[in-house]
Amino acid sequence: MRVRVSRAIRRVRRDGDRGSAAAAVLIFALVFMALAAFVVDGGLSISKRERAADIAEQAARFAAQDIDIEKLRNSPAGTPPEIIAGDCTARVREFAAQSELAQADVDGSYCTFASTERVVVSIQLTYHPMLTGFFYDREVTVHGTAAAESLTGPAN
Repeated sequence: MRVRVSRAIRRVRRDGDRGSAAAAVLIFALVFMALAAFVVDGGLSISKRERAADIAEQAARFAAQDIDIEKLRNSPAGTPPEIIAGDCTARVREFAAQSELAQADVDGSYCTFASTERVVVSIQLTYHPMLTGFFYDREVTVHGTAAAESLTGPAN
């Protein structure tokens, strides 16, 4: 009986470490996936924000080019052109559609400020995260903002 008990105690001591390597591998795998998701999706987020800002700059210039040509022709030389502020959001959405943004992003893009001298534009861009998309199934929306003025230079 004594021999059986001592064998059972040795077996329990020997089997106590079983599976600890598997647990360590599992923990390291989870940490690695979390870091990979942070790096990949963080980079994707930065990239999408930069793209939204680039499109916003171009859309602002596109909206600022909508000037009153007749008024410019009939004004004295050196008079700055006047932007048609009422068409700003329509021009921004036209440019967003030409940039092949999704329709929801086109509808979410608009002028935040428009006057005869200056326009400020906000562009919406929606994307789906790559790795964190397994756990977070919603899309992420970023915005880019830019401003433009309509200026004339000296005639050469």
